[in-house]
Amino acid sequence: MLMFIVATLTILIIVLLAVAMSKSDTFRVERAISIKAPPAKVFALINDFHHWAAWSPWEKLDPAMKRTFSGANEGVGAVYEWEGNNKVGQGRMQIMEALPSRITIKLDFIRPFEGHNTAEYTLQAQGDLTHITWAMFGPTPFISKIMQVFMSMDRMIGKDFEAGLNNMKVLAEKS
Repeated sequence: MLMFIVATLTILIIVLLAVAMSKSDTFRVERAISIKAPPAKVFALINDFHHWAAWSPWEKLDPAMKRTFSGANEGVGAVYEWEGNNKVGQGRMQIMEALPSRITIKLDFIRPFEGHNTAEYTLQAQGDLTHITWAMFGPTPFISKIMQVFMSMDRMIGKDFEAGLNNMKVLAEKS
């Protein structure tokens, strides 16, 4: 009986590792929304990290979160670092590109899991609307591939992107 249990566990581990190995080496999570505001107004909410507290879905998860702003006040070179509870962890963002139609951010997570990704916001005028797409992409280390056997990165982060975009919509359309 013990040999049967050991053999079954060994087979399950081999299957788990095989499924994990078949996962992509990269990931991409993306959400979009249309906002009834000019692109410049939406752009300003993203391009200045000081505005993020008003719309980012993670800002309210830890009222005691430590925030540090450095580098440029906004745009290329602006840096935002945070350290908080287990819900927000610790990390750093730096704006690498700030064009009227796209903002690209280098995103480094320190804890609870180390990760080095890119966040990208693309803005497109459509009449009196601004269509905004928020994407995050990067490499998928093997440990993340194992986790993805049990949970979807898209479902896990996508709902936060949707909440952030909805917050941004309310804020931009308010005034």
